[in-house]
Amino acid sequence: MKGNDHIKEPIIPCNPPVYRAVKSKIKPGKLDGDLTKDFWKQGEWITEFHDIEGDSLPRPWKATRVKVLWDDEAIYVGAELTDDTIWAYVTERDDVIFADNDFEVFLSPEDCGHRYYELEMNARNTVWDLYMERPQRDHVRRIIAWDIRGLESATKINGELNNPSADNRSWSLELKLPYYSFRECPDGYVKAPKLTPDVGETWRMDFSRVEWEVDVVDGKYVKRTGENGKPLPEHNWLWAPTGVIDAHMPEMWGYLIFTENGEDHPLPPEDKVKFVLRKLYYREHRYSCEHSEFTSDAAALLGDEAAEYKVKAYVTPNMFEGIAEHDGQIWHIDQDGYMWTGEHR
Repeated sequence: MKGNDHIKEPIIPCNPPVYRAVKSKIKPGKLDGDLTKDFWKQGEWITEFHDIEGDSLPRPWKATRVKVLWDDEAIYVGAELTDDTIWAYVTERDDVIFADNDFEVFLSPEDCGHRYYELEMNARNTVWDLYMERPQRDHVRRIIAWDIRGLESATKINGELNNPSADNRSWSLELKLPYYSFRECPDGYVKAPKLTPDVGETWRMDFSRVEWEVDVVDGKYVKRTGENGKPLPEHNWLWAPTGVIDAHMPEMWGYLIFTENGEDHPLPPEDKVKFVLRKLYYREHRYSCEHSEFTSDAAALLGDEAAEYKVKAYVTPNMFEGIAEHDGQIWHIDQDGYMWTGEHR
């Protein structure tokens, strides 16, 4: 495999936000999209969203707030999307939901850069859930046939769906995401088959909101077009911006920490060295696109960080492996962006 020109280094620093999910003391009851029930009075709201490329671009002009709770059975996500244009035309499960305005959840129980999950839904509660063996930048197909076993979802509309003349204000959603499906694929399921997270356990997580600009034509919402007659690009608003127009960047996602009552827990101390290796991955691919080969000169790609973390790069005509050291542990990354520690992957 030679360098991949789809692999872009983020234009923003890696500074993932942190969310401390409270363990629920009560059951949510039947999901109906209503976020005023007692269940959602627990925990804190996420209210800060950004353009996918970061704050060098305008902040979202429509408010979004999200909350995550958990118990021994599942993760629960509640979200409210302020919007005066509430529409959704996709009706089939696992169809391309982001053709509509949508809300998206990304979850990665292990922080290796591979094996993660995505769920998208629109205002009419049409769902697309999928499994990614590795990010799409590394040329992998989405596994759309994968489903979240036991998934429950619901939406509630403050206004009227697909009616521009209604007093449209917002739409809200509730999700119940049982653990089994998220523990099924990663190595962690084999090593520790228990399903419920430990207090203090950390996953990677992100939320995305897709928002299209629309006009009203003959009483119907229609995507606004540019001079070429094609729809204008959608807006991508994320909790944890990735710094490139690609939400599939697990190394840039935020931290989901499972807590009892929102208390503080330390983040994984090795994450700084892991991101240095991630920079090596970005830059090896850029170098290969320019020179048709990878390079073993890690210092030329990373500068002083190569010496600080004892980074080395080993290359073949088509592959590379980078290694770095942190607190006596050796971390590895390969040309596909997979990261691991120890002797074996």
